[in-house]
Parts: sequence; C-alpha cells; structure tokens
Amino acid sequence: MASWQKYVLFFAQEHVGFRGAEIKSLAHKFNIPIKYSANHNEEQPFWLVDLPDDQSARDLASRSVSLRCILQLWGHSDSTTNIHTVVHNYVNTNFNDLKSVFEKSFRITVETYNKHITQKEKVDRIETFGFLPLKGEVNLKDPEVNWWYIEYYGLDNNNVPEKPFDIVFGKWLVDGRRSIIKDISLKTRKFIGNTSMDPQLSLLMANQALAGKGDLVFDPFVGSGSLLVAAAKFGAYVMGTDIDFLMLHAKTRPSRKSQSIREKDESIRANLRQYGCEQLYVDVLVSDFSNSIWNRNIMFDSIITDPPYGIREAIERVERKEHSKPNTITENDVHYPSTSHYNLSDLYENLLHFSAKHLKLGGRLVSWIPVFKNDYCEEYLPKHKSLQLVANSEQDISAISSRRLLTWEKVSEPCDQPEGTNSNEIIAEFRNKFFTYGEDTREERRLKQARLRAYGKEQAMLRKITGL
Repeated sequence: MASWQKYVLFFAQEHVGFRGAEIKSLAHKFNIPIKYSANHNEEQPFWLVDLPDDQSARDLASRSVSLRCILQLWGHSDSTTNIHTVVHNYVNTNFNDLKSVFEKSFRITVETYNKHITQKEKVDRIETFGFLPLKGEVNLKDPEVNWWYIEYYGLDNNNVPEKPFDIVFGKWLVDGRRSIIKDISLKTRKFIGNTSMDPQLSLLMANQALAGKGDLVFDPFVGSGSLLVAAAKFGAYVMGTDIDFLMLHAKTRPSRKSQSIREKDESIRANLRQYGCEQLYVDVLVSDFSNSIWNRNIMFDSIITDPPYGIREAIERVERKEHSKPNTITENDVHYPSTSHYNLSDLYENLLHFSAKHLKLGGRLVSWIPVFKNDYCEEYLPKHKSLQLVANSEQDISAISSRRLLTWEKVSEPCDQPEGTNSNEIIAEFRNKFFTYGEDTREERRLKQARLRAYGKEQAMLRKITGL
C-alpha cells in the first residue's frame, strides 16, 4: 500500500462482542486492509486504525450498524497537556493540505466516556484548542467541518480515574448506518412474532453474511422474516422456509398486547413492502427442513438463520412412520401431517450439510447456537470439512446460558460421500438443561424476592412503631 492514513472508529457501546466480527466481515467484503494499534482492545468504544484512504473508511461506514462515526485522526495521547502538542504538530506539518479546512464553518464536539462533565467543562476543553487557525464561523447546527474531542475513562463504572486513560482529537469524516436500526424497528413493523429478531442483531448477521446487492439469501427457519428484512435492506433477494404454517401465513395469535387479532394483510411480504424492498422478495414456503425440498442445483450466496432451541418455539420435524396406517381421509379433507421432536444436534448437523451443498463457494452461513457456559468449548461446535468457522460471538441469555453467533465460510465443495459433523449431546441436551437449571434459578430468585419483601415489611412496621 502506497500510503496509510490514521482514523478513529467510534462505536456505539451496544452489542460490544459483535463489533469485531462485523468490521472484519465488511473489510473482507470491500477488500480493505486494516492495521490496528498495538494496544487494540475491541471492548473500547473507539479504535485507532490505519486504512488506505478516506474511501475505505466510507465503505466500512456505509454498512456498519456498530459504528457511530469515523474520524480522521489528528492527535492521540494519554495526557491532556500532550494532546495539544500532538495536534499542534499535526497542523503545522500538514498546514498546506489543511488550509482550506480552517476557512469553513465548524463545530467542536466534546465526548467523555464513563464520566460526566458539565457544559462549562466542555467549553473549557474547547477553548484549549484556541491555537487552531480557524477563520470560519461557528455553526453548531450544520457545520461544514466537525472536530471531535474524546476522553476515555475506561469501562469500570465503579472505579473512574481522575485523569482519562486515552484522548483523541479528529475531524469527522462519515457516520455509520445506525439510522437503519430505527428504520426497521419492531415497534412499527407490520408483522412480528414472539421470536422476531432484534433489528440491530439482524443487520449484524446480514453484514457477517456479506449479503449485498443482487445476492440470493435464504433463511430455512424464517418465522416472521426479520432476517430477510435485514438482508433486503442491503439489496439482497430473499426467500425462506418454515415448518410452522400458521406463523408463515400470520395466523398465530398477535404478539402485541394492544392487538387482539391479526390484520388480514400481515405477512413477510408486507414487511418488505413496508420498507420499500418488495421487489427483492422471492417467496416463503412451508417446509420441513429435515426433509429437503431443494434441487441439487439451487445455490445461495448466504444462509442466515436463527433455528428454534425448543424454549419459546418448538423444534419439530414431520414424523416418519415406519408402518403406514389405513387411509381414512377423503380427497376433500385437509391433511395436517403429525410432527415429532427434532433433536437439536441433528438440526445443526443437517444445517451444515445443507449449507455445504447449497452455498456458493465463498458463501457464508450465519447462525445462532445455544450453549451452557460451563459446558462450552469451541471443540464441541458443529463442524464440516467444507465450511470454515470465521467468526464466533457470544450473547448472554442468563447467568448460566448464552447463545453464540457463528459464521462459517464455504471453502470447498463437499465430496459425494456423506461427511459427518461432530454432533454431540451437549447441544442436544440444551433444552432439558435450560428448564432443569433455569427453573432452579427462577425458584431461587422468587425466594430471594419474597425474603426482601418480608424484610421491607418488617422495617416499615418497625419505623411505624418507633416513629423513626
């Protein structure tokens, strides 16, 4: 690379464990090399990185829902005194290139992380940069140039230091795509279900899947279609399947408390229409994933899914009967096939086999998998010879369980012979353990709350008697 430039990636402090996987996926999609600072920490709200140029930064921000914005780095120090020296030297060294910048209207934004300061303190910090040769007018609403001054006081709310650990000063370059989270909010979405995916997580999954314009994205456990919405917002054609006929056709009970019956036009397609993406809707089909309906030649660019874990939604498959029963229905009768439990480890084994067969080379499978924290070991995660695990992020479910967002990339075509995965009982037993240990946890929580209520009543009675 001929030259590198320094930037600040400034993140929203939300879904922290997923930001690294998203940025790396977008860098892969846009073929952008990134150099990280020596003390790089993904939990920190801003990263100091080297990128090839401004366009590379804009490409990352054009898709990222983790980023608040990207700044051109002008100065960086762990000292409030030294930061001014560093910025002053930067201005002197690059003055000819920056001369036109100082003639534009401007604003300086002061941001402190993990410490509150008054408006007067913010103004005092701004005035310390009086050495900048600013000739333009101050414009707080719509400036042509926006500088950011950020002080970082660590991540421990209970131990905030007197002085910041880190200080950066830079010029705003571009905002991330966080506005899209609000655009597809579940609060205003036409059709939702009990397990509709959080919009930001849906968009993070679409980014890790590299879903983009003209791609074909598939969700085999589509539910109310939240993941299809996210992929379509990035320009991908979308389709899905689900075994639940009632959910797929919006015939289940409404999830909103204020809604007694579903509207007639509720559907996944209606959601895409609501967000201006109906032209990207291919179709959704009722199908049992354990019994594939797909032609061998059908290929997807990405598979994005959140399989049921058997907690809020049942894990079902069409029951296979070894002995056929006499046919007692007529042609006019509606037939509802009976279902049986779908073992969770079998589900993931089928999912990886299906993905290895129907993903294009280089295509990605992005899926959640539930785990018990004490049982977790990466060795136990499902594997397939044609799929390489490229990302693994964790989201807590409770004190004892979590779910992991896994991203596999197809690196080779599967052989004709069946390839086994490491299906195991740790995954298969998740549901039973969740209810066994989860119930104990809830019972302990109820007893603790009862003891606190009793203690509160005793104290209130004591105060009443003593008059204190």
